[in-house]
Amino acid sequence: MTDSSADSPAGNSAESPRDPEIRPAVLADVAAVKAVTDAAYGHYIERIGVVPQPMRADHAAEIAAGRVFVTGEPVVGLVVVEACEGHLFLHSIAVHPDAHGQGVGRRLLAFVDAHARALGLPEVRLYTNGKMWENQRLYPRYGYELVERRVDGPYDRLHYRKRLVR
Repeated sequence: MTDSSADSPAGNSAESPRDPEIRPAVLADVAAVKAVTDAAYGHYIERIGVVPQPMRADHAAEIAAGRVFVTGEPVVGLVVVEACEGHLFLHSIAVHPDAHGQGVGRRLLAFVDAHARALGLPEVRLYTNGKMWENQRLYPRYGYELVERRVDGPYDRLHYRKRLVR
C-alpha cells in the first residue's frame, strides 16, 4: 500500500541507491518511522474504513530485515521495499505532511528505481487502496501502469508495475 504523498515528477534522473540523503533505517529510527507512517496514512482511515496496512506494520522487523530507507534529519520520508523474484516490491512510501511539496516523494521514488536497478531487478511493483484515488493519477505520471484490481480481505487494491529501462 502506498501513500499519495509523492511530489510531481521532474525528469528521469534517478538517485543513486547510495544517495547520502536516503539511508538504510536503523533500529533507533523505529519511533520516527512509525510517526511518519502514521502521519502520512492516518487521514485515510475514515475514507477506506480500515487502518491502512503500513500503519499496522512491524516497523522494527522491517528495519531489521533491511527493507526500510529513510530521509531527513529528523526523518520526514521513507520507503519500505522488498526484493522479490523478478521485481522490487514497494510496500510503502510515506512523506510527513509537513514535508509535502519539497521533492521528498519524488526523490524516494527515484531511489526505489535506482535500488531495483542496482539489485538487477527489471521492474518495481506496488499496490494502493482503490479509495486512495490520488494515487490513480500519481503513479502513472511516474511510469507505473495499472495491471490488476483485486480485493484482499477488507482492502480493494490496485496493483501497479513500472518496467525499468536499463
